[in-house]
Amino acid sequence: MSVSPTRLVGLGIAVSALAVSLVACGSDDGGSDSASGSGGKKIALLLPESKTTRYEALDRPLFTEALKAACADCELIYSNADQDAAKQQTQAEAALTQGANVLVLDPVDGKAAAAVVASAKGQNVPVIAYDRFIEGANYYVSFDNETVGKLQAQTLVDTLKAAGKTSGNLAMINGAPTDPNAADFKKGAHSVLDTSGYKIAAEFDTPDWSPDKAQAWMEGQLSAIKNGLVGVYAANDGTAGGAIAALKGGGVKPLPPVTGQDSELAAIQRIVAGDQSMTIYKAVKPQAEAAAKAAVALAGGGQPEATGDFKGVKSTILDPIAVTKANINDTVVKDGIYKVTDICTASFATACTAAGLK
Repeated sequence: MSVSPTRLVGLGIAVSALAVSLVACGSDDGGSDSASGSGGKKIALLLPESKTTRYEALDRPLFTEALKAACADCELIYSNADQDAAKQQTQAEAALTQGANVLVLDPVDGKAAAAVVASAKGQNVPVIAYDRFIEGANYYVSFDNETVGKLQAQTLVDTLKAAGKTSGNLAMINGAPTDPNAADFKKGAHSVLDTSGYKIAAEFDTPDWSPDKAQAWMEGQLSAIKNGLVGVYAANDGTAGGAIAALKGGGVKPLPPVTGQDSELAAIQRIVAGDQSMTIYKAVKPQAEAAAKAAVALAGGGQPEATGDFKGVKSTILDPIAVTKANINDTVVKDGIYKVTDICTASFATACTAAGLK
């Protein structure tokens, strides 16, 4: 599918303002955020981890805000599993015990989450697969994940060719093997890289999406591939940060282009500084809004709107955007994800001026 920044839904959302929009915060172990009293339906939002900053900084507050707008008297039951599939299953069971009418589940482990779906369906509670696909879910809202991998890889290839490098070694740092999205990112990236003329000299599936594990693996590869290394495919910004730390620690100069995903603030700053070549911007606001509206529809016995289906599950699939230094202003700044002042702190002031951020 073609991807264009003009297809983004406008995101007038400043993260600093989102904290104000949050109603009373529940605990990460299964607290409740009441949207406007407890007289309405109960919606459980179960997020997978907090190492990736988007979940607590964007997904949670945006979903809370969208649920409040769609159903003023609905109650939100919130939990974060801290990358522990067993903990997430316990949290899901607790939400069902509390009377949740719908589970909005972003699974730690897509296969393990099938047990959560089965348990919920046994109690006639529908499940929305949020961001990551789950077999048997009632609804799915996410991004075109193969396109994410293709965008990352194609941007890497284009960057290398623009620099006059038409061959050489690549290191490939994929996401967690338990994350079904990671498999799609990997598939999309391979569809570009395998025929690009560059050699994938080393490849790693990163347990838990851990930046530390990505860094340790990259450090262990440098002695073998350092001399011919021209680029690094990193599946998200956390693993990109780990890879860049390893490259710097190993004395690799200049740094090769490194990809990323999630448009974390630290990644945007690395792009401005020239340490990271790109990231993927996934507009979380329309994703959260679609999930909240679907949850309210399902809680009331209705059917949510869908743009199509994915593996037989009614779905809303959104388009990702590749962000480079050239379009930071037109993406994450324009849509209010970050202010220029958030990005251009004192240590990045000179680089920001050179990048035209002001």
